[in-house]
Amino acid sequence: MTRLKAFQRLVGQYTDIADSLLVYIEEAHPSDGWVSSDAPYQIPKHRCLEDRLKAAQLMKLEVPGCLVVADNMDNASNAAYGAYFDRLYILHEGKVVYQGGRGPEGYKISELRTWLDRYRNSVRNSRSVVIHV
Repeated sequence: MTRLKAFQRLVGQYTDIADSLLVYIEEAHPSDGWVSSDAPYQIPKHRCLEDRLKAAQLMKLEVPGCLVVADNMDNASNAAYGAYFDRLYILHEGKVVYQGGRGPEGYKISELRTWLDRYRNSVRNSRSVVIHV
């Protein structure tokens, strides 16, 4: 949950330059599997898309202001982006421009913040160009 709170703060700090999307994938610590001691919710392994959508609704409550969608049951998004079980990405104009490491060790909000700060500065600098006619 600590990571989710950090992500929530980041979402709020960068609304001027970034839209945020959280893709809810396969539950990493299902209550009927490998249970995490700090899990705030007891979510069993998803048996159908309805189960996953219910769990995604809980995630939406934790990150207000962020669009939350759910991966399909064949875990296509999870496989395509190699999340297993959390990962940060930035897409710009249809291309991946930042790919964080795989979680939990590689999930670093600080790296994402650094990238977004640099991008914000580049946008500001490009707007401050004065053209003389």
